[in-house]
Amino acid sequence: MTDTPSLIVGLGNPGAEHDRDRHNVGFWLADQIAGGAGFISDQKLLGDVCQISLGHYNIRILKPTTFMNRSGQSVRRTIDYFKLMPERVLVIHDDLDLPPGTARLKRGGGHGGHNGLRDIISHCGRDFLRLRIGIGHPGRKERVTGYVLRPPGKDDLSLIRDALDAGRRAIDRLYADGLEAAMQSLHSETPVRDIARDPGPAG
Repeated sequence: MTDTPSLIVGLGNPGAEHDRDRHNVGFWLADQIAGGAGFISDQKLLGDVCQISLGHYNIRILKPTTFMNRSGQSVRRTIDYFKLMPERVLVIHDDLDLPPGTARLKRGGGHGGHNGLRDIISHCGRDFLRLRIGIGHPGRKERVTGYVLRPPGKDDLSLIRDALDAGRRAIDRLYADGLEAAMQSLHSETPVRDIARDPGPAG
């Protein structure tokens, strides 16, 4: 299938202090997909990389070790090194415009204010696939930075985990049946709810 990604990129910030942040949900799902496959730190790619099989496909998973706003440097180095096309890249990221519990697949588009996507677009263009994991919005623009750099509250965390599980199933469907089937399945499974505003830390 021509729309099957060769590289899955999970976005997040490196360091133990960021492990539970809303901004790191891309890392969470990358780890879930990798399963028992160990990530290896690769300085030349500015990221941690592993290789797995999904269906009949051999896939690489990348977690950039740059900070979020420089994610594009790692993605560009990786696709150049492995001679991949940006169109065959799937980026998993948090999304303020979707409520917790919602996940969406799409190809292309803008960055929507997401600094990781902004940098990837600047280095690689905009035609890559995205798996958007909703984290909700704090309600005011000036609260966004603190919001994404804190853990979600207990209720939102449960919803986000549900969306990650749904996203994982959609990725399996993508490699089995193609993008359209994966999108239809995911979008019917995680209907858009009202955006939750839950700035509290996880309990």
